[in-house]
Amino acid sequence: MKKTVMAIFTSLMMLMAVPAVAENFTVQGDMASTIHYELQHQIVAGDSMRKLMLSFVVPESFDSPTYKQKITRFKVRFSPEAEDETTTTNARGNKIIQATWYTVPRVVDATIAFDAQTSTGLNPIQSTAPFPAVSTPEDLKDYLQASELVQTGDPAIRALALELTQGVKTQFDAVQKVVSWVVDHVRYVNPPVQYDALYSLRTGKGNCQNYSHLTAALLRGVGVPVRIVNGVTMNQPFDVSWERGTLTFKMGQGRHSWVEVWFPDLGWVPYDPQNMQFFISNRFVRIEVGVDNNETKNDGLVRWAQSSGARTKPTLQETIGGNFLADSIQVSAKRQNYGPKNLLLGPNVLARLEEAAVQPAPEPAPAPPIPVPPVPAPEPMPPAPAPEPVPKPAPAPPVPAPPEPAPEPAPAPPIPVPPAPEPAPAPPIPAPPVPAPVSPKPLRYDKPFVFGNLEFPEDVDFAFPRVTQAKGGGSFEMSRNFLVETAEFVTHGVTQYAQVVELAKPATLHEIALALHNFGGDGHLWVDVFKDQDGQPGEILCTTQMVALEEISGRPGYRWVTFTFPDRERPVLAAGNYWIALGFSGKPVVNWFYTYGKPVGPVYGTRYKSIFAKEWSGALNYEFNYKVVGMATE
Repeated sequence: MKKTVMAIFTSLMMLMAVPAVAENFTVQGDMASTIHYELQHQIVAGDSMRKLMLSFVVPESFDSPTYKQKITRFKVRFSPEAEDETTTTNARGNKIIQATWYTVPRVVDATIAFDAQTSTGLNPIQSTAPFPAVSTPEDLKDYLQASELVQTGDPAIRALALELTQGVKTQFDAVQKVVSWVVDHVRYVNPPVQYDALYSLRTGKGNCQNYSHLTAALLRGVGVPVRIVNGVTMNQPFDVSWERGTLTFKMGQGRHSWVEVWFPDLGWVPYDPQNMQFFISNRFVRIEVGVDNNETKNDGLVRWAQSSGARTKPTLQETIGGNFLADSIQVSAKRQNYGPKNLLLGPNVLARLEEAAVQPAPEPAPAPPIPVPPVPAPEPMPPAPAPEPVPKPAPAPPVPAPPEPAPEPAPAPPIPVPPAPEPAPAPPIPAPPVPAPVSPKPLRYDKPFVFGNLEFPEDVDFAFPRVTQAKGGGSFEMSRNFLVETAEFVTHGVTQYAQVVELAKPATLHEIALALHNFGGDGHLWVDVFKDQDGQPGEILCTTQMVALEEISGRPGYRWVTFTFPDRERPVLAAGNYWIALGFSGKPVVNWFYTYGKPVGPVYGTRYKSIFAKEWSGALNYEFNYKVVGMATE
């Protein structure tokens, strides 16, 4: 026999800690795609190599309450063919193909290809999982343990996990509180100095690995099993409609890390703690799972042995491609007045707690009445004696009439009073002197400042991003990393992009720099500065000097391209919000690098629109990398 003792919607669970501005969106709808995925590796051998080993993970089909994937037509090809090829399944259920060459060719090509049918359903969901958990299945207990990158046992992580989940009764709400905290307190940087959970907690920085490790550490610390997922994301954007326009989400095309949380009544449920709870989009392809990213490293792993006198090491060029054979997106969102201040999407979840009904105890038999002794009747009072008669008073003697009053005397004549002399008029009071107008003290712009979204992987060739690690005894490896090229093609002439700049003090602008990559073409570039109008770009206030495209390096990677204002025309701006956008002439092919999330500016601080539209109604989930340099006041 069951009874429901609590039923709470997500819209009620976060009201106890409502921030000033909440950016939690409940989403509904469906997303479905068929993606042809292809990974290409080319390894150029170093000298004196004695053995080369490549490993890849065969992605499995997966089913969860919100996200599903089906893998078909998987193929792997090595050229030249490997001398030894094995397929094994490890303790986490990952199916691993390993190819080995003992006579190492000069060049080895490897190609992995498959079709992935991915779908995301965002319908209302119910969960009855209690918190804390009653028990954990034996085969999941590894996902409660600490690891090198998931320091669950650290006192600071443990204390925060207990604080965030204090008083929570359902597992969904416990996970939501942790994910909301991570979304608000970790700022995306790539690459970070370290990838572990404790580093993210202490610095508030990290990439997708840090988000995943910190989320796992906090949840494992309060008894919720969490596993790390490695996969890839496609850079095909998708739109979510809401009452103010369109939210556009886009990720880089490359490797990504997220988590899956175990619910006793639902199984494994995906979360991307950068901005998605209880789901991932159909732009994700799931490949490998483990306790942390030190363990989930088998897909694309390169290992080799070489003689001690070797002068060069092998190089690896990796290309990840995705072609959408079919794609359908129908998703709408509703902004809620609870949750984190940074963007977080999730379906509507009804979390309720069910417990076995407690049988009522039988009512006790009524106690026998306690006998009350009889109260004796009071004795009768004797009658009161009759009062004695009161004698009547004697009659009063008659009162004589008063005598007639004497006549009043005639009034005396009035005494004349001479009039008082009028006082002399007071001398006029002189008006106070009016002070002369004082001119306001001119502002002094003498404090140098640099402001913007400054951290990005500068001068990195994303085709060769890996780092070699020595393993001892002449053995080395290059494991996959998550350094992904995230950039927008901003000179195609159909769509305009703008980035907000928040000035805390009045300032004069000297230069604006953008993180750009010149892919070729011809023409000129410049930066326009717009006035803010109701949270969108308004009229143009000023423009930098032009830069010819041939003056910008075309070597691989992104770097600052600086646009200056003429010395005598440096704009002076009051404190407030402004917008910057890249302008161009000719046919340049230029990408502008961006960072996941909003490391510096507001949630809606990156806008776009069609060149034919008047309103900047499109908002992006990322922030361009920019730098504003000038002089500010005190």
